[in-house]
Amino acid sequence: MSKKVKPEADYKAFLKKIYPASQLKPKSIDQVLKLPRFSEKLHQVEAHYKGASFDSLDVTIQDEVILLRLQQIKNILELNPHWKQRFEDFEVTKPIKSFEDWQKLPVTDKATAISFFSEDRKGMVVPIENGGFEIVASGGTSTGKPSETVFSLKELEDTYDISGKFMANQLLSRFFDKKDKAPLVTTTYADYQLWSSGTMVGGVLQKIPGANYVAAGPIDKKIYHLMMNYEGPKVFLGTTEQIGTLYEYGDGLEEEAKNSLRLALYCSGLLPAKKQAELKSLYPNLDILSYFSASQAEAIAIQLDVNDNALTTVPGLHFVEIVDEDGKWVEEGEEGELVITRLHCNEAPLIRFKLGDRAIRLPLRNEKELKAFQFEFRGRSGDVIHLDDHQFSALNTYEYLKNALKNLYAFDVDLIASHVQIVNHRKERKLSILLASENALVNQQIIGGKLGVYGMQCLVKDALVNSMGLYSKSSINFDTVEKLGYQFEIKFVDIDSQEIHRTTVGKVPFFRDVIDSNL
Repeated sequence: MSKKVKPEADYKAFLKKIYPASQLKPKSIDQVLKLPRFSEKLHQVEAHYKGASFDSLDVTIQDEVILLRLQQIKNILELNPHWKQRFEDFEVTKPIKSFEDWQKLPVTDKATAISFFSEDRKGMVVPIENGGFEIVASGGTSTGKPSETVFSLKELEDTYDISGKFMANQLLSRFFDKKDKAPLVTTTYADYQLWSSGTMVGGVLQKIPGANYVAAGPIDKKIYHLMMNYEGPKVFLGTTEQIGTLYEYGDGLEEEAKNSLRLALYCSGLLPAKKQAELKSLYPNLDILSYFSASQAEAIAIQLDVNDNALTTVPGLHFVEIVDEDGKWVEEGEEGELVITRLHCNEAPLIRFKLGDRAIRLPLRNEKELKAFQFEFRGRSGDVIHLDDHQFSALNTYEYLKNALKNLYAFDVDLIASHVQIVNHRKERKLSILLASENALVNQQIIGGKLGVYGMQCLVKDALVNSMGLYSKSSINFDTVEKLGYQFEIKFVDIDSQEIHRTTVGKVPFFRDVIDSNL
């Protein structure tokens, strides 16, 4: 393991040597093509500090390296007339000298990203005709509009290497002993319908030193049993839905196979507590963690501690920001939009990309072997309940509701509901909290007996009022919600109920905003 390293007095001078002016501000596309990759800069920094990993370096050093890289990325983008015009439109014409300067650059929303990287791909610095690129798409499961990003293949390989080493050194090392056999790592993600997570996540998992990789793709119970009988401990990565199915698929497995499942990493939202409890009851050695990724960023952050929801970013991979509506830092402990900039992107940078997720900015992780930015996932940006002119956080509403049910009525929704979906039927003026569970009718009778119809409506109204804070500058109280004339319900439905909407790739959106009653 590498030792903790603090910056020496002349570390800025050293960094200027590895980023000479000619590289910091290339003057042509030909010069961009000849630039050393960012991974080479990271290796130079690590060599200077006697082999210490970039993860372990003092945050001051990390920040200076990343700030220089951001300066370079902005300079590279200015070779593209569309990016240059975009900067001028936002009155950003001066060099980037600080992170505050960086945050004067506009945030890139999905529409801008589509405009710049789809069809004629006008946002690329090096034209796609040069070759050597990979086009990575997302299926548009939230907006219905696919978006594409273009990566240099060689730089994409660098990100896989960095992410894979991080997985080995910072994740697997916490859950596996040296005496354990090499773990078998697999993902059920697959590429179809412009959904490229199989390529991106699989690229990372293939590069984990000391692990063996199985590209499983979509599986059924038969294939799962075959794979679980392979020798060695298992690490399983998939969507929340896919991880949840491992409970049903585990029926009939031998004890040795069950004992071999050691880590389950879920992507795409939150894995319900009931699902986690079921999985741990079947697989006695299992730990369950969140792996936060997106098609445009294959390994943004990983949960490293079972009892801590913090997601730890991979140092040197992306520059991650949690920002307010003006694109500026929120304070630690505050919630904002998750914005990322890929650092390995000489030929086709995409900067300050708003993923469409909300997160809480957390204090930096400060361990001997790991200094890294952290955040807590708080749901999709679209998970906002619009009741007339008022906006409420869907996630905060549900959290207040479930806590009230547990504390006041000893009714633990977390251990009952396999899925939760909040649906705002705008035309009918009805807000439904749908809870998918076994014995739905019995559960409905229990909660109805505890609260009654009027009590359930009052509880939802209280939850809405207590969810405010982050979404409204006006004062909202119970009477305000009462006067909206909405109907509110808490409704248990069967697990396979058609009332629970699922996307074409099997995800269960936490919130649905139904404007047209025919949808």
